[in-house]
Amino acid sequence: QVQVVESGGGLVEAGGSLRLSCTASGLTLTFDAYTVGWFRQAPGQEREGVSCSRRSGGSIAYADSVNGRFTISQDNAKNLYLQMNSLKPEDTAIYYCAADPRSLRGTWDQAHKYNYWGRGTQVTVSS
Repeated sequence: QVQVVESGGGLVEAGGSLRLSCTASGLTLTFDAYTVGWFRQAPGQEREGVSCSRRSGGSIAYADSVNGRFTISQDNAKNLYLQMNSLKPEDTAIYYCAADPRSLRGTWDQAHKYNYWGRGTQVTVSS
């Protein structure tokens, strides 16, 4: 059974930083062979793609709203991170980690493309 688990959310003041982590177990391939993405969903809004990485293909992408402030990374076959700097109140949302074995080039920000999801971690940025 595949399990995806996020951690690292919390409450931070505007301008601060947080680092989210994601681990996965039960995958048939190592984590770095998957397209792995971070999504977020604020109350009353649709789930939006924040960033994705496919380590085997060397590709990384960011939403325009976070480009230059957030950094996605992987340290081995099991762990994914999202370093979030210069946080803004509009970054407040539940952040989700997602994974899919396919290359999602051009569609990485479409949530329905991902097969495996975590339950999310809350990030709250106060003004």
